[in-house]
Order: sequence, then C-alpha cells, then structure tokens
Amino acid sequence: MFHMNNFNVEVANRRAFIPNLAYSGRSFYNEFYGLLSDFDVDHLSSIQELKEHLGNCSIITSPEVIIMEVDDDKEIFHLVQEIRANPLTSGAIVILLAEVHNSGLKSRALKEKVNDFYIYPFDINEISERLKFLIKFKLIKPDVKKLISNTVKEYRIPLGKRLFDIFFATIAILLLSPLFIVIALLIKLGSRGPVIYKSKRAGTGYRIFDFYKFRSMVVDADTKLKELSATANQYAAGDLKQKEPLAFIKIKNDPRITKVGNFIRNTSIDELPQLFNVLKGDMSIVGNRPLPLYEAELLTSNLWAMRFLGPAGITGLWQVSKRGKSEMSDEERKELDNFYAKNSSFFIDMKIILKTVPALLQKEAV
Repeated sequence: MFHMNNFNVEVANRRAFIPNLAYSGRSFYNEFYGLLSDFDVDHLSSIQELKEHLGNCSIITSPEVIIMEVDDDKEIFHLVQEIRANPLTSGAIVILLAEVHNSGLKSRALKEKVNDFYIYPFDINEISERLKFLIKFKLIKPDVKKLISNTVKEYRIPLGKRLFDIFFATIAILLLSPLFIVIALLIKLGSRGPVIYKSKRAGTGYRIFDFYKFRSMVVDADTKLKELSATANQYAAGDLKQKEPLAFIKIKNDPRITKVGNFIRNTSIDELPQLFNVLKGDMSIVGNRPLPLYEAELLTSNLWAMRFLGPAGITGLWQVSKRGKSEMSDEERKELDNFYAKNSSFFIDMKIILKTVPALLQKEAV
C-alpha cells in the first residue's frame, strides 16, 4: 500500500487534481463554457451516449461530476438511478438542468438523490461556487485517485496475456461444447428457469459487466441472500455478530442450490460460461474475481481498492491458495487479491493455471 507522508507532496497532488466531468445535452452546453474550463470534460450529446460513456469508464476515468439536461421523455431519471446504484459512480456529483420550471421535476430529482437542479436561465457564478463546495466536501474518489496516481496506472491487459486468453478460451469452448449441451439439458430438466445466470459484476477498474454462469440455484435465490448472509456466511469465520459488514459472502451448505447445481458448483462446471466473458474482454483467464456490486461497494477504500487495478479473472491466487476452506478470512482474501494486482506476471499466471485443476478437486462444498 502506498503511504503519502510528505505534507508538501500531498498539497501538490490536491492542487493538481482536475475532476472529470461528463456533460449530456446540447441546449445549454455553451452556457457553461467558462465553468467547464476547470474540468476534464467529456461532452455527450444524448443520454444514450452518456450511458455508453459511463459503461466504458474505469475507476480512473469515471466522472466526479455529471451534468445532464432533462429530456422530454424524462428518461434521465432512470439513468440517475443507474448512476446511484453503480459503485463506480454512486459518489458522483449529479446536476440536472431543465428549460422550464416544473415543481414535479424538481421533487423527483431530489427523490433520486440529485445534488442540484437548475432552471434556465442559469446563474453560472452560483453554480460554479456550488460545484466548488461539493467537490471539496462531497467527493470521495480523490483519495482513491491520489493513491492510484502515485502507484500504478490504469490497468490494461498486456497484448501477450490477451492473445493467450483468446487462444485458451477459444480452444476450451470448442473442446467443451458437448459438455455445455449436456449441462444445459440437465439444468432445464432439473428446475424451471434459464440455463445461463447473468449478474452484474465489478471487474477491472470497477467496470460493470454481465457475468455468465450456468444456473445452479433456484430462480428466486437473490431474494434469499440477505437472510442467509447473516447466518451462514463462510467468511464470517465464526463471528456472526461482528459490527462491520463483510465484503465477501459465501454461504455454507446453501439451501438455494439445486441438485444439478450442487454437482456443477462442486466441480466448478458452473464457471465455464465465463470463457465467453474472456472472449468479450470482460475478464482474463487468470485474475482477481469480479465481484457482485454489493461486495464491490464495500471495497472502495484506499486500503482495498488496489485489487481492482489488476485483471479480473476466472481463476486466481486466492482460489488456488485456500479455496473452500472455512478458515480463510475476509481480510486474507483481500490481501491475496491486492498481492496479485501488484505482482501479476506471466510466470505467476502459469503457476496459478497449473494449480487450478487440483484446487477443483475439493472435498468441502463451496
């Protein structure tokens, strides 16, 4: 972990910090020209372009400030909900601009946790002062960026690793395609619901993507997670009354798992559809596990954000080190993730791959 002990260096870094700002809309953009000169600006002409932009952002490139013009169809409010639900953008300053006064719009904006709502014509000086205040007292990501800017740059999969991922995933999919068909039929015959389970995961740089698995649980499994995590979390290490929320959740003897699901989970066959995530570039063969959003949002502090600065992967260091062992603590797993992010290499990847098959032959249900 990087420690900033020199006060002068810290002050200099704060002065050098230039917030990222995303502006969506065309009607009022010129009105904000002077104000926007203090930011690193991405101008998107439509809500759809803004959605695509946010979807491609990482922890380094995501905007600290988002200014959006309210559209006629009010789709902007759905986007605000997505922004607040995404761990990568949940702490962003969100400002909405409207052309005509409408008390209903303002009430809805406040309900959706918008920081400010302005009606045309605008007092740019007032908005500028308000932004300065919000940036100084509300933003939470500069601390993370300060850490990142002095340790590692935004992670990009090296060309050699990416080529290996594509080759490995393609060969594996071709060889395993008969198994895919058999497992799909068993899942369909065993319980109602889709064959593939998709969930939102946070990978490298907190990027959110659709994560694929063969469905191993009943269709309403997500609704039962909160209750089970309070009584049967494997990472609680016997202390189920602790005050701090655990970042990782793994249920012992999970009652939500189907009969077919129990087999494919214990053999890790349920993970095979992630080979398609690898082909898409969402993940690598080896890396830190991409996390469900409820877990990722607990790991945004400087201490643990490092794990998102390495590749997301199907298998990784903690899986081959202590996978399925109840004595593996929440903190141990985070430390292993951080270690891999800082020390990943082709040699380490090959070592992890060679250890992955023995790790799958585990006795304890995970």
